[in-house]
Amino acid sequence: MFGFGDKPQTQGDLIKDSSEATFMADVVEASQTVPVIVDFWAPWCGPCKTLGPALETAVKAAGGKVKMVKVNVDENQRIAAQLRIQSIPTVYAFWQGQPVDGFQGALPASELKTFIERVSALAGDGGLADAIEAAEQMLAEGAATDAAETFAAILGEEPNNGAAYAGLIRSHLALGQIDQAQGLADAASPEIAKTKEFDAARAQIELARQAANAGPETELRVAVEANPNDHQARFDLAQALHASGKVDEAVDELLELFRRDREWNDGAARTQLLTIFDALKPQDPIVLKGRRRLSSMIFA
Repeated sequence: MFGFGDKPQTQGDLIKDSSEATFMADVVEASQTVPVIVDFWAPWCGPCKTLGPALETAVKAAGGKVKMVKVNVDENQRIAAQLRIQSIPTVYAFWQGQPVDGFQGALPASELKTFIERVSALAGDGGLADAIEAAEQMLAEGAATDAAETFAAILGEEPNNGAAYAGLIRSHLALGQIDQAQGLADAASPEIAKTKEFDAARAQIELARQAANAGPETELRVAVEANPNDHQARFDLAQALHASGKVDEAVDELLELFRRDREWNDGAARTQLLTIFDALKPQDPIVLKGRRRLSSMIFA
């Protein structure tokens, strides 16, 4: 589906060193299409000297289905702190911008192979990609009922297909059936609940509930202009903007709130930003730009 076999990849494409300056591009952005395994190591770490080469061998053997990035924690302490690296070696697998798997310590080659296979499978299409694509097209064109029927038929063939299950949830949301969508989310199997698509659908449910209770945009904008430090008004304005389809403006307001007081209301601005990002496609320009700006503030 992602064309891993379209052209040979060199070791430079598959395995590279990263830093605080390039981590977003090397890992977060690169993992939108190919899973990226990140090896956190240090020159003084004995087990790292065993794990690193073994992991590189396993990544090369995967034939381009995964990439590997090496991060020296001594030289990149802010990244290690942000990801709460407690000991090394630690290995995280990133898929579509998020850590989704990992382990600590050195593993035997057989377990590394199993780990790589598990991570590689994240980019698989489940054999029903064409049907899912057709249902997504129906949903995009406003034929939510037809989309729901198609997603349901796919689930009849593959009950734990996360993309189809999430599509069914989003179809109910498109029909204004928030409670039915919530019911499906609550009934999701553990396998489905682990998928990125399900996370996106669940985020969309939360945003749909917020939209139903959004305040008046004009009045909230006036309140923020009158008092830029009225954090609640700015947060409410962001919700109202999102409810009216002005997603980029909502993200701007939340980033400004985070810049002014990142700890306000238990980090509500960051939480809301992540909910919005989760609800959108990982490659959406709003997501890529917003995550980059948020990251630059966090690491500033």
